Parts: sequence; C-alpha cells; structure tokens
Amino acid sequence: MDDGTIPFDNRQDAGRKLARKLSEKDFEDPLIMALPRGGVPVAHEVAKALGAEMDLLFVKKIGAPDWPEYGIGAVVDGTNPQIVLTEEIVRQLRPSPEYIDAEVQRQLKEIARRRVAYLGDRQPIEMKDRTVIIVDDGIATGGTVKAALKGVRKNQPRRIILAVPVAPLSTLEELKDQCDEIVCLSTPTPFGAVGSFYRDFDQTSDSEVISLMASTHN
Repeated sequence: MDDGTIPFDNRQDAGRKLARKLSEKDFEDPLIMALPRGGVPVAHEVAKALGAEMDLLFVKKIGAPDWPEYGIGAVVDGTNPQIVLTEEIVRQLRPSPEYIDAEVQRQLKEIARRRVAYLGDRQPIEMKDRTVIIVDDGIATGGTVKAALKGVRKNQPRRIILAVPVAPLSTLEELKDQCDEIVCLSTPTPFGAVGSFYRDFDQTSDSEVISLMASTHN
C-alpha cells in the first residue's frame, strides 16, 4: 500500500480492510473502542466483521492555565474515567491542584454530555480483563492516542490492541510500548496529514455517529 497510490476510498473502506487484517488474528471476545468522531465509521466495520461489542472512547484535553490549547494532560472516558497528566509539562508550568481538579471535572461533564448525545443512556462497557481494540481513522503525531492508551491501561484490560489504517512509522515506534500489539495497514513516507490517504475524508457528522452506534452490538 506504500506505492504512492491513495490506499483508502473512505473510512468505511479503511474499516473493511482493517477488519480483514484483524480477522486473521484470534481475539477472544474483543471490545472495539472507537475514537470519535472519525474513528467511528472505521471501528463500526471492524466490530461488524468480528461480531464484537463496540463503545466510544472519549479523550478530552486538559489545557494549561491561560493557554487552553496547550495540553498538560487528558481525561480518558470509560467505566473508570482516568486522568493522564504529562508530568514534564506539569512540573514546568506548576498548575495548582485546584486548577487541575476543576479542569478534570469540566472535561468529565463534557464527556458525559457527548456520551448522552451519541449513546443516550447506554453506559460505558467494562474494559477490565477484556481484549480492547482501540480504533481511529489514522494517526499523525499520536498525542490523543497516547493518552487513550494510558487511560485504557488503567482500566486493567487483558490486552490492548491499537488498530489504525494509516500512521507514520515514527509515531508507531513511540506508541508501541503503550500497547500489546499494533495493527496498521499503511505507513507511508513522507507522511503529511491523515486525510491525504483517503479519497473521501469528509468530517464524520454527529448524526452518523449516532446512527452507527445505534446499530452496533451492545
């Protein structure tokens, strides 16, 4: 897939191709966790092919004081939501514990709001002792995925598999210690943006997420 052609027609096509690769492996009762919104159409194809349960994995950035775009960590959704702080940045900026707690509570409320919007009253699926397959439509720098992997690990799954259609090798190298296995279909060089490897990379709408999640196993 690294011959210069565009490997994926759209997210559904990428999901079907990823599902074929994952189907070659023997995962016992896997749980598919999709990073919304773009990861949902990909993960939906994977869950359908594997006959697996699927849930959403929300990751919300904790911004620095007076500089909300600069992340000092993230809140990761789940039955046991986790706070993942970037210790080096926290040491450097020294935000107060009260500030961090307030930001965590604010992001937890936003996660709860989005979960209700997408899933109604469906509760998060327990990850403990499960083989958790985290799916996105691609990875560039890997910041969100790294937080997701650390947050999921704290929920004590049996195994964590990171499954994406496309990502740069350098980023996968940085992530490999955070999970048990990585399945990635294409690692083009040079990389650029994830969307350049899709013919159709229109933004996934809220209504599409709601529709796909309504049709998944639960």
